[in-house]
Amino acid sequence: MPDLQLSSAADLDLDALAALFTAGYEDYYVPIHVERPALEFMTSAFDLDLEASRVATSGGEPVGFCALGVRGGEGWIGGLGVVAASRRHGIGETLMLATLDEARTRGITEVRLEVIRENERAIPLYERLGFVTTRELEVWSLAGAAGRPDEIPAADAHDVTRTRRVLREPWQRDDGTIAQLGDATGLRAGAGAAVVRVSNGRVSLLQAAGDDAELRELVTAARSLGDGLTVLNVPPDHPLAPVLADLGGRVDVTQYEMSLAL
Repeated sequence: MPDLQLSSAADLDLDALAALFTAGYEDYYVPIHVERPALEFMTSAFDLDLEASRVATSGGEPVGFCALGVRGGEGWIGGLGVVAASRRHGIGETLMLATLDEARTRGITEVRLEVIRENERAIPLYERLGFVTTRELEVWSLAGAAGRPDEIPAADAHDVTRTRRVLREPWQRDDGTIAQLGDATGLRAGAGAAVVRVSNGRVSLLQAAGDDAELRELVTAARSLGDGLTVLNVPPDHPLAPVLADLGGRVDVTQYEMSLAL
């Protein structure tokens, strides 16, 4: 698009940026609707750097965005979207290139992202930019059920999950995210523990570590805290996956995690 201009996402009002997120994911594989409170949470919890993130405008109107999370030398693409009327003009690639340039200027040496397996338009773009698939990640959900949670301070539970971790956590649930949350809760089962967050009656299981029996007890305790349980981006070979399946959970979405060395 000849009049395309790029600017920092920090220059856009948060309400307008939230609306752009929603418009950029119109007709997406899963429904995504972002309002200002959700964007504020994402920016804080996921360390989205709005100064480094980019917005594309055409004719004076925002038409696309690329959000960059920054934690030390690591980066994460926290969203890439183009409004429906402006797609297939190379805007997504332009935004990605500009955002990756910003990542380099900040000393980031690796950028990760997740892409839904069925997203056949985006995957070739990321591969063209040099991203390689590192693993699959599954989004699980489980209905709420009765249980007796043994609650402990989130920091104590986090000490356990860090110590007993068997696989690297995805960006949305890793230690940097846990550190930003003031409303997380810890759960204990034997020598195992979990960190959870409850919002609007929905429980997010952020981290969990333990043997099979401990994980089963922790998931049961977590699901008793709300109407339903979500576990975002679980590697299929994580010990939590078979426990979720045995307890009646389902995989709602499968994603590819991809990585680019800068």
